Amino acid sequence: MRLFALTLATALIAHPAGIDLATKLDRFIEASAPLSRAFVGMRVVRLSDGRVLYAHNADRLFVPASNMKLFTTALALSKLGPDYRLSTQVGSEFPIAADGTLPGDLELIGGGDPSLSGREYPYRNHAPAGAVYSFRAIDELADQVVARGLKRVDGNIVGDDSRYVWEPQPGGWSSDSAMREYGAPVSALVVDDNTFALTLYPSARAGDSARLSLAPAFENFIIDNRVTTTEHGPRRIEVYRSPTGRELHLWGSIPKGDPGYREELAVGDPALYAAQVFREALERRGVSIQGEAVARHRFPDEALNDTQVALPHVSVLLAERHSPPLLQLLQVVDKVSQNLHAESLLREVAVAAGHPGSREAGLAAMQEFLTAIGVSNREYQFTDGSGLSRATLVSPSALTALLVYMNRSAYRENWLSLLPIGGVDGTLGSRFAEHPEAQAIHAKTGTLDHVKSLSGYADTHSHGLVAFSLMVNNFEEPSAEVTRAFDALVLVLLE
Repeated sequence: MRLFALTLATALIAHPAGIDLATKLDRFIEASAPLSRAFVGMRVVRLSDGRVLYAHNADRLFVPASNMKLFTTALALSKLGPDYRLSTQVGSEFPIAADGTLPGDLELIGGGDPSLSGREYPYRNHAPAGAVYSFRAIDELADQVVARGLKRVDGNIVGDDSRYVWEPQPGGWSSDSAMREYGAPVSALVVDDNTFALTLYPSARAGDSARLSLAPAFENFIIDNRVTTTEHGPRRIEVYRSPTGRELHLWGSIPKGDPGYREELAVGDPALYAAQVFREALERRGVSIQGEAVARHRFPDEALNDTQVALPHVSVLLAERHSPPLLQLLQVVDKVSQNLHAESLLREVAVAAGHPGSREAGLAAMQEFLTAIGVSNREYQFTDGSGLSRATLVSPSALTALLVYMNRSAYRENWLSLLPIGGVDGTLGSRFAEHPEAQAIHAKTGTLDHVKSLSGYADTHSHGLVAFSLMVNNFEEPSAEVTRAFDALVLVLLE
C-alpha cells in the first residue's frame, strides 16, 4: 500500500502537463484505497491572493482530533501574547515565626503553569524518553520556602487549583481517557503533566510476581500487583485505576525475557497530588509538618453566575516560580500534541479576560475570536480545547480560514514556529522518509480511532505558500495505511 501511494504521488507530480492541482487531488483520493471509502474533506488556499485551489467537502463538519489545538494555540497566542508567563506561588495567611514555625496552612497555589516537570524549554526534538518525570520544579519551590526559615508547619499543605473551575474531564471525553496520560485531568496545578509512568518487568523465576517501578519514584498509590511471571507465552496485562485515582489494580502475566511493559497513567486529583509531592519535598528538607496534604478546588456551581472572579491569593508570599514564555509552552502543545496543556491555556485566556477559568468561558472567548476573524459559528462545534472529544466538529474551510488569518497576523513568525516540520520534528518527525522536500510542510497532525487530520502550510513550486486542511473520518483501513496515504497526498501539493 505504501509503495502504491507514493508511486501514485510520484506519477502525478511527474506528469503535470494539462492536469491542474484540483484534478490531481481528486484522482488521488478516488484511487487511494484507504481514502476512497472514507469521509474525506480538504481545502487548499493560495496565500498570495486568497484563491481557493481545491475544495472537497470543505464546508462539511468533521471530527478534527488534535487539529483542534490549532484553534486553541492561535487564540492563546493572539490574546495573551508570546511573552505571557504563568506563575506558581507558595504562601500563607501568616508569616513564619522567629523560631521557624508557620502557625497555619501552607498553600501551593496553581497558576496554570504546565511546565512544572522535567521537560526542557524551548522545545527540543528527540528529548530523552521520560524526561517529563521530575519533581525539579517542586524542589525549587521547597528550597525557596526553607531559605525563608521554615522549620515547622502547624497546619496542612494545601494544593489550591481554584484558578480554574474543577471540571477535570471536558465534555465529550471517553470514560477510559480519564485513566490515560492523554486524558490527564485539567487543573491549575500541573505537576509532570498530571501523570506518572508505571513499568512492569518479569522476575527471574516463573510464578513470581512481576517487578514494578514508578516514575517519578513517588508512591502515594495503593498498588495491588497480581501480574505473574511465566516461562513462555504472550504478555497479557490489565490495569484498573479506582475512581479516586489512589488505587491501582494490575493483573495478568508477563513472560521471562520480556523487555518490560510501560503504561503512562493519569493521577486522580492533581491538586492533592501536588500537595503530597510538595509535603514530601519539605519533609526531606527537615521541615516538620503536623497536618495533611489536602486539595482546594472551585466547583462549577461556585462559578455558575460569576462574570468577574477573585483569584486565589495569599497574604504572605514565601516562594514563586514563573513559567517559560507562552510561545515556548505553545510549541509543546502543537509539536508533541499535548492535550492537557491545550486545555489549561484555553482556560487561561478566560482568566486573563477576567472571566471564570472554565471550559465554557474559554470556548466563549474562542467564539468571539473566530467571529472577529470571519469564521461563522456554523462551521464548527467545539466542546474542548484539545480535540480529544469526538463531539468537537469543524470544517476544512474554518481551519484554512484560521491559517490564512494567522499567516497575515502580527504573530506570523511566532505562529509558524509552533508547527511540526515534515520529516524533521514533532509529530511529523518520523514521517515522509526519503522525502526531504517534505521540510516545506509545516502542519499539525491529529489522530483518534477512525479519525486523521493534517492542517497547516506547504511551500509549493507552482503556487507558492498555501494553507491546507485535510481531514478523514470513518475510515476502515489500518491507521498506518491512512497515514501513508495522507503523506502521499500532501506531497502532491509540493509539485
